[in-house]
Amino acid sequence: MMSEYTWFEGIAFPTLAVQKEQLEDICNTFVVKEEDLIILTYPKSGTNWLIEIVCLIQKKGDPTWVQSVPTWDRSPWLETSYGHPLLINKEGPRLMSSHLPIHLFPKSLFSSKAKVIYVIRNPRDVLISGYFFWGKTNLVKDPESLETYFEWFLKGNVVYGSWFEHVRGWLSMRECDNFLVLYYEDMKKDTKGTIKKICDFLGKKLGPDELELVLKYSSFQVMKENNMSNFSLIGDDVVTNGLQLMRKGTTGDWKNHFTVAQAEAFDKVFQEKMAGFPPGMFPWE
Repeated sequence: MMSEYTWFEGIAFPTLAVQKEQLEDICNTFVVKEEDLIILTYPKSGTNWLIEIVCLIQKKGDPTWVQSVPTWDRSPWLETSYGHPLLINKEGPRLMSSHLPIHLFPKSLFSSKAKVIYVIRNPRDVLISGYFFWGKTNLVKDPESLETYFEWFLKGNVVYGSWFEHVRGWLSMRECDNFLVLYYEDMKKDTKGTIKKICDFLGKKLGPDELELVLKYSSFQVMKENNMSNFSLIGDDVVTNGLQLMRKGTTGDWKNHFTVAQAEAFDKVFQEKMAGFPPGMFPWE
């Protein structure tokens, strides 16, 4: 693995975006407010799509905000050197995003009533999406082949650590009233139903026309064309060649890339690592 990572508590973070001193501060001193809304995900699980939906819900479907302010200003990433200061200085209710595992998240969350939405995606698709995304950035070491990245992913030797530990950790909060678990696969299958579920969780009401606007402006195609949401504003110091945040936005793409042996190896690790969860917990299994 690349030496340029920021290592903290045995987990690799992209040095261009995340500093060790800030991670220590975030974990121990960042104060989560009762009125905060936190979007939590393992990377490449639908984070930006959820941010878009939540922003549109907050504006009752009016796209002005999502079309004029970049994603990372609307919902700053807590652990980044750009997002952290924005959140510290922001007055009133804050919308924030994070990929942090539960044991590195601000301790103040666990005694607050701040609302958390956690999105889970089939880790096979997360792996493929991550492979194509990270390789187009200067944020991580280029694995050079899918075979290499596959091995790294299964061992947790990727940025933000093990998907399995991340999901196991955050799912320990799934019975809490202020914690909503969403699955990317369900979001794709029934986007309107997901928007209603988020509205119920946030105590927001949308009229039928407003709901249609949220659906329209959070669609893959519209987001892909929105420069405030498609990451086309990211600077050349981060991007290498042809970075596409929104590559496919589908489910099951892993089937186009895994070999039979890889699929079997992944199944074995998944069963071992995620043992103990009730049947049907993960919609793709």
